[in-house]
Amino acid sequence: MTETLKLPVLPLTDTVVLPGMVVPIRLDQPEPRAAVDAAQSGGNDADTADGARGNERRVLLVPRPDGHYASVGTVAVLEQVGRMPTGEPVAVVRGEQRARIGSGVTGPGAALWVEATPIPDSPTTGHAEELATTYKALVVSLLQRRNAWQVIDSVQQITDPGQLADTAGWSSWLDTERKLTLLSEPDATKRLELLIGWTREHLAEQEVTEKIAGDVREGMEKTQREFLLRQQLAAIRKELGESEPDGGDDYRARVEAADLPEGVRKAALAEVGKLERASDQSPEGGWIRTWLDTVLDIPWGTKTDDTDDLVAAREILDADHAGLDDVKERLIEFLAVRARRNRRGLGTVGGRGSGAVMSLVGPPGVGKTSLGESVARALGRNFVRVALGGVRDEAEIRGHRRTYVGALPGRIVRAIREAGSMNPVVLLDEIDKVGSDFRGDPTAALLEVLDPAQNHTFRDHYLEVDLDLSDVLFLATANVYENIPGPLADRMEMVTLDGYTEAEKVAIARDHLLPRQIEKAGLEPADVEFSEVALGMIAAEYTHEAGVRQLERGLAKVLRKVAVTLDANSAQRPVRIDADALVTYLGRPKFTPESAERTSVPGVATGLAVTGAGGDVLFIEASEMDGEPGLTVTGQLGEVMKESVSIALSYLRSRGLAGDLASKKVHVHVPAGAVPKDGPSAGITMTTALASLASGRPVRSSVGMTGEVTLQGRVLPIGGVKQKLLAAHRAGLTDVIIPKRNEPDLDDLPESVRSRLNIHPVADVADVLALALEPAEAPAHASAA
Repeated sequence: MTETLKLPVLPLTDTVVLPGMVVPIRLDQPEPRAAVDAAQSGGNDADTADGARGNERRVLLVPRPDGHYASVGTVAVLEQVGRMPTGEPVAVVRGEQRARIGSGVTGPGAALWVEATPIPDSPTTGHAEELATTYKALVVSLLQRRNAWQVIDSVQQITDPGQLADTAGWSSWLDTERKLTLLSEPDATKRLELLIGWTREHLAEQEVTEKIAGDVREGMEKTQREFLLRQQLAAIRKELGESEPDGGDDYRARVEAADLPEGVRKAALAEVGKLERASDQSPEGGWIRTWLDTVLDIPWGTKTDDTDDLVAAREILDADHAGLDDVKERLIEFLAVRARRNRRGLGTVGGRGSGAVMSLVGPPGVGKTSLGESVARALGRNFVRVALGGVRDEAEIRGHRRTYVGALPGRIVRAIREAGSMNPVVLLDEIDKVGSDFRGDPTAALLEVLDPAQNHTFRDHYLEVDLDLSDVLFLATANVYENIPGPLADRMEMVTLDGYTEAEKVAIARDHLLPRQIEKAGLEPADVEFSEVALGMIAAEYTHEAGVRQLERGLAKVLRKVAVTLDANSAQRPVRIDADALVTYLGRPKFTPESAERTSVPGVATGLAVTGAGGDVLFIEASEMDGEPGLTVTGQLGEVMKESVSIALSYLRSRGLAGDLASKKVHVHVPAGAVPKDGPSAGITMTTALASLASGRPVRSSVGMTGEVTLQGRVLPIGGVKQKLLAAHRAGLTDVIIPKRNEPDLDDLPESVRSRLNIHPVADVADVLALALEPAEAPAHASAA
């Protein structure tokens, strides 16, 4: 049975108090004062209708917004009664629960007494909890707009849906009528549904109001700022005596004073005229100024004087690079032709002075980029590098149209501007890594740049004026010649850098790498001393490359450990690095000859190949086993190498050299299966491995080979002979078999390497097998005789 309470009524004229709220109530009127006095006097200690007690210091807060009492009220406890700092009496009450107002009763004092029946909250349901989550998110969003972070924390801690709904009594944007509706509704689910609708309406109104206020404020601030700036600008121009409102006469003076070609001058003056006619509010003015600044920054009339001293140029190339004699000779030829044309007054009439665009092709670390810097020093020109690796947008070369936002000139124009002269050395680095996609083909734009017959009128999309590139020396670099697009390669003369010999690596380490790494390690030249043997071991046994990058890293590692030794032990200077010390500093050698071990059994042959990192040796293994006759090829081989295996097996069968391979299951494998491999040059190596397997005769461990094979047993020429022979020398091989038609390529091989190799040019596979296979063992009865 619901308890009935006898309570004095405290009327509320301008507010509604929901359960859970703690509010102050002024006692400047007789009725609130009488209700508080009655509650304090203990008159409500009388028995309740059902005999219960415990109503001390309680009042019934009843809304009376329009002079009429509501039918529901809030049972509240007097928390405190006192006075404000101003002396005004006030009572602090805390709402506890809803109550329905019954009939009037008598009680002490002048207060109005009534019977009140408490209204319990409805039970919490799952739907009510979902609504509470939604309402809490709306309330948090509303409070965040007002930066009421402490209130947000309090709201987040409320878990009871009814209690959360009653916090709406604090909402200043809810009117008395809506709050009275919430007080009259005991069902928390219905209260939350009402609040969610009202809150969403209020948030929508807030967003519209804030947007309107923001637009108005922004417009006013912009207008005021523009007005202030215009007044200041007008005052400054008045003081300077300038009549033009946009400063166009300044650009006109700069254009007229600059040393520009006639066509460029006319285009620039036309743009200055547009700038002078443009209004201050037009965005075109900013675009024109940017274009004029770009044109004026280009060094149209600036050129450096070329040196004609070929002896000094050769000394610079020799000082900067050991070896590479063929490359240096070609560069000296280029300089000689250019010097003679200049002396005859031919200059660059009809295109580039020498008619050559050189592309330096070779594996990483052989000095392609630094060679370009050396050429610039030998010529006395400025040097600038343009990295093309990964470029797929044609606008990177030709520039963007000026109609695009953020338009820029292309990399060629930016390189000329950075160089500060019209005849620099421009290195187009990694030209073999230029790609194409939906944004265009950069290689097509490079065709005009690198064509001597066209590039004197190169037009950048951003500049839209002719730019003479005929006096620019373009050098290109690439790792793999085959990756350069055909039309682009046709415009260039390929100069191949195949790698260094061990003697050249030692010289580079001694003269260039070691002094540089000693300085980087914070050491003095007197602190450390490397023996020639140690340098040779690092080059041969601790690194395996065509260039010298790993060699330099090995030197750096040794020098770091030397620095630690000197600081920790105060070791005697200089610290000598010999063969024994290398084991201490670098560990045991990582690359040792393995051909003898790999070819000790029949069916393994040593081939020579060219990779992106230079020449390398390639072991090809063949094995036979019982089973269904067939051929299995593994090692991630391309179609051409798979065909070479089939051709080799067919040749041996046709010559009666296959033994019982026709009835066996044959497996051919090329180790390093994670690396894709393809090309025809492994043909004779495949044939030799299968012939060794069929005959049971191992391949000589000192022999390496390269060449394409045909079904008739002919050995066809291949490419990369120099790189392959250098790789054979690094691997410790002494005999190399090459196609006879590649014999002219031996002229490019350094004499120091050629003298250590027995090179056998052959035209027939039979000669290959005779040279490569170990002699057959004599029959037992023959040896006994």
